[in-house]
Parts: sequence; structure tokens; C-alpha cells
Amino acid sequence: MTPVIEIADLHRIYQTGATPVHAVRGLSLRVQPGEFVAVMGASGSGKSTLMNMLGCLDRPTRGTYRIDGTDVSSLDSDALAAIRNRKIGFVFQGFNLLARTTALENVELPMLYSHPPLASEELRARAERALAQVGLSDRGDHVPSQLSGGQQQRVAIARALVLGPSLLLADEPTGNLDTRTSMEIMGVFQGLNDSGMTVVMVTHELDVARFARRTIVMRDGRIRRDEPVTARLFAGPEVARLEAEEKAVDLAP
Repeated sequence: MTPVIEIADLHRIYQTGATPVHAVRGLSLRVQPGEFVAVMGASGSGKSTLMNMLGCLDRPTRGTYRIDGTDVSSLDSDALAAIRNRKIGFVFQGFNLLARTTALENVELPMLYSHPPLASEELRARAERALAQVGLSDRGDHVPSQLSGGQQQRVAIARALVLGPSLLLADEPTGNLDTRTSMEIMGVFQGLNDSGMTVVMVTHELDVARFARRTIVMRDGRIRRDEPVTARLFAGPEVARLEAEEKAVDLAP
């Protein structure tokens, strides 16, 4: 089986004045189709640099990166943009939704740049299917200010899914959300992963990482630990547990 992600001896060196900064130091990593990987590490560990390279937003200084078997390490800007459009869906901590645009129209946006162009009926049908995937079929005509934070993140996830990417990259996707909403969003990711979507998520929260299937811990630009999640959390039971705790507090004298 061809890995969705395959990197070998990947380096990223930034030149700050006369001093080179080694943000990523010789990483090698494979992510197979259908995996759910959480990448963790302190500030400066290299996890954000790695995520930018995985998303084809930054180029390695040396080493190779293949996505679905295609070596993207030396592609030009147009080819990288095409890879991002076809192969990768992005979800960020900030939802990055257009404020005066409905949820449905926000989800349609990535398709406006697809080649060949899609008919308006197809745009709408695909956006509606993507919103249904994240449980927002009844919110397509709402603008972001009419949606909760969790609903806005669901719209952002639907937008990332609408072109059928091979890989979903999530950068601190629960960073702006409360505990319950974070669990619900992790439930969305778990459901997508259960249906076959490959997910790589950067998080600094240990509890959030436990919703994944595999955890990678980085330090000083290197992978220090790469292991399966042994005490995995599942969103449904965790939300139910939280509700029971909240109810118990409400009933307390």
C-alpha cells in the first residue's frame, strides 16, 4: 500500500543573519492511508515547520517528501498549488470563514479554483454533501455570526473535505474551543477517520492527542517518540461523561 505521507531525511534550515536555524533535522516518517496521527511538541520543537512542509506551504532544505507516491520536494509553485488543491484539506485553529458569506458558500470556495470548472449545481451539491458529513445540513444558509464556535469549525472541516483530499491536516483545531465543543469536534475527526480519511493533527493538548490512533512527539526538530495511543479516548463516551459530571454538580446542594 502506498503511504499517504512518506518523508525521508527531511531538513528545514532557516538563515537568520549569519546563524542557521535547524527547525527540522533529518526526519523520516510514513503515514499510511486511514491513520489518525497527533503531532505534539513544545514551542520550537519543529512541529509547525513539519506541518507547513506536509501541507506544501514550505519547501524542505533537503530530503524528500512524497504524498500519495508523488515526490513534491522540488515541484514549482504552480505544481505545489495543484497538489494542495487536489490532495490536501486544511483545518486551522482560526476558522478563517468569510464573515458575510453563508456556510454553504464558504464550503463552495475551494471549488471555485478547481480545474476543470464545476457547474453551479455541482458546486452546491458537493457543498451540501460536505456539510452533511459534519452534521450541519440544516445550517447551510447561516452566516458565521449565526453559528457557534463548534459549528464554525465544522464548516471549516466541511470546506477542507469538499474536494475529496487524500489527507486532512489540522493545526490546533480545538485551540479556540471549550472542552465539550473540543470533544465534539474530535468526534467529527474520529468519524471521518473511521470512514477512511487520513488525518494528521498538531496539538499541544495531551487529552486531545488521545483521540488519535498514533502520537508523534517532537523536540529540537527531531522525532523523539512515535507510538500508538494505548488509552484512546472516544468522543461519544467522553461527552456523555462530561454531561454526567455537569449534572452531578448542578444537583449538588
